[in-house]
Amino acid sequence: MNSIPPFDLTEQYKLIGEEVGAAVLEVLASGRYIGGSPVEQFEQQFAQFVGTAHGITCNSGTDALYLALRSLNIGAGDEVITTPFTFVATAETVSAVGATPVFVDIDAATFNLNLDQVEAAITDRTKAIIPVHLFGQPVDMTRVMEIAQKHHLSVIEDCAQSTGAEWNGAKVGSIGHVGCFSFFPTKNLGACGDGGAITTNDPTIASRVRMLRDHGQCQRYRYEEVGVNSRLDAVQATILLIKLRYLNQWNAQRQTIADRYTQLLQPLPGIQSPQTIAGGTSVWNQYTIRVLSKGNLSHERDRVRQRLQEQQVSSMIYYPMPLHLQPVYASLGYQPGQLPVSEQMAQEVLSLPMFPELSPLQQDQIVYALKDSLQ
Repeated sequence: MNSIPPFDLTEQYKLIGEEVGAAVLEVLASGRYIGGSPVEQFEQQFAQFVGTAHGITCNSGTDALYLALRSLNIGAGDEVITTPFTFVATAETVSAVGATPVFVDIDAATFNLNLDQVEAAITDRTKAIIPVHLFGQPVDMTRVMEIAQKHHLSVIEDCAQSTGAEWNGAKVGSIGHVGCFSFFPTKNLGACGDGGAITTNDPTIASRVRMLRDHGQCQRYRYEEVGVNSRLDAVQATILLIKLRYLNQWNAQRQTIADRYTQLLQPLPGIQSPQTIAGGTSVWNQYTIRVLSKGNLSHERDRVRQRLQEQQVSSMIYYPMPLHLQPVYASLGYQPGQLPVSEQMAQEVLSLPMFPELSPLQQDQIVYALKDSLQ
C-alpha cells in the first residue's frame, strides 16, 4: 500500500520539468531577474485567460488583496463584509489597511458566503464585500453584484483557490471590481514559490495598483504615496507562463476526479460530498467532504482523519477554527455560537487528496480507507 499525500507536485514536474528547466536557465542567463518580458507576457496572458483588460502581478495572494483594498481607498473607519471560513489573509488584509472585517456566516452546502445574510450586515461604514470562491467553488456572483450595486459597494473577488472557475460562463476575477489571485505552489495555477495577481477592467484601479506595488512611484524616483515592494520575479513569471498553457487540462482532470469521488462516495453513510450550484463551474482546488457529527461527538472528523492516516491516506482540514473566533479578532466581540454554520463546518470538514495526476487506483484506495474509517 503506497502512501497518498493530500497534494503531489512531483508528478506535475515530471510532465513539464524539462520545459521549465530550460526556460528558467534562459532567464538566469539573461541577467534580468526583476520585471522584463516574462513578467509582461504573463500579465497579458493571464488577463486574457481571466477575461479582463488588466492583469497586474505581485508577490503573493495576500498582497493582491492588500493592494486591491488600497486601490479602492478602503481604510480606517471602513467596514468590509466577508466570510469567517477562509484563510486568514482575507481578513488580515482588511485589518492591515486599517478597516474592520465584518463576518457573515456561510452556506452549509457550498461553504461559501451566505448571501441571504449579507444585507443585514451592511452599515453606513460598509465599503466593500469580499466573496471567497472557496475550494474552487464560485460564489453566486449575480447576487453579489446585485447587492453591491444596490448599496454602492465595491466587490473584491478572492480567487486564491479558484483560478479558472466560472460563474455563468464568466471567469472568477472578471465579475467584481477587482479579482485577487494566489500562485502559491498548491493552487490550481501554482508557481515554484510565492506569487499573486490582481485583475480588473478599471484602468484607474489598474494604474493605482501598479504604482502601489512599486513603492508608490508613478515614474522613477517620483513617489506619489506610500506603497510597498511587491513584485513577481522573472523566474516565477516564466514558470507560470508555461503552467498557464496546461491549466485548462489540469482543471479538467480535477473535474473528472471530483466527479468520480462523488460517485464513489455517494453510498457511504455519515459523510456529505461537496455540492455545486447551478451556474457555477468549480475547479476543485480541494475536494472537501463533511464528516457528519454523531450527536455530541464533535470530534468524529478527527477520528476518521486519524484512521485514514493509519491507512496511508493523508488529508487536510481547511479550516479548524473560523476567523471570528481566532484570538487575533477577539476584540471584535464575536461569541461562540454567533456564526453557527461556520463553527459546525470547522468541526466537520475534511479535504481528501486532490491533484490532477491522482489515479483511479489511488482514488479507490482513498475511498476504501474512508469506508473502513467510518465504520
